[in-house]
Amino acid sequence: MNRTPNQSELVAHLQANGLYTEGPYRLSSGLESDWYLDGRQTTFDGAGARIVAACVLEVLNEDADVIGGMTMGADPIAVATAVLADRPLRAFSVRKEAKGHGTGGRLVGPIVAGDRAVVVEDTVTTGTAMADAIVALQEEGVEVVQAIVLVDRSDGAAARLLSARGVPLVVLLTPADLGVTE
Repeated sequence: MNRTPNQSELVAHLQANGLYTEGPYRLSSGLESDWYLDGRQTTFDGAGARIVAACVLEVLNEDADVIGGMTMGADPIAVATAVLADRPLRAFSVRKEAKGHGTGGRLVGPIVAGDRAVVVEDTVTTGTAMADAIVALQEEGVEVVQAIVLVDRSDGAAARLLSARGVPLVVLLTPADLGVTE
């Protein structure tokens, strides 16, 4: 795969800070793997967040008003991208469950029906968390125009799942880019 300079920086940061290869590890999907990527070691780091935002901005749909996804994985990606964007862009989060107090609901942040959203995530294994975020957004009248993942370890399953919901998935890196295999 031909990488941009920003993607090459992202690979280096992920490898140096969040890639663990002494498995086995249990993934959030329930699957087991010999390697684990803790993307938050990059997305919550100042330098790493700038690299992530630069990569996302290279592929971001120009019609997007808002960027976010399931809390916690999407939060630092969305905020960093919104801060570094050279145009108006708002960040949001999707809660796993609606709150029973305050304003309630699953969507958090400056997002309203009619917005055009990009859903982001650090790593996908099956794509179900991204799909859940998309459903929550669509139920609130938000148009999801794109999904972006830093590392796709689903071997295309996530792209097929999101495509069935009408949302194209942009993959920045695969396990091979990180020097690991399933």
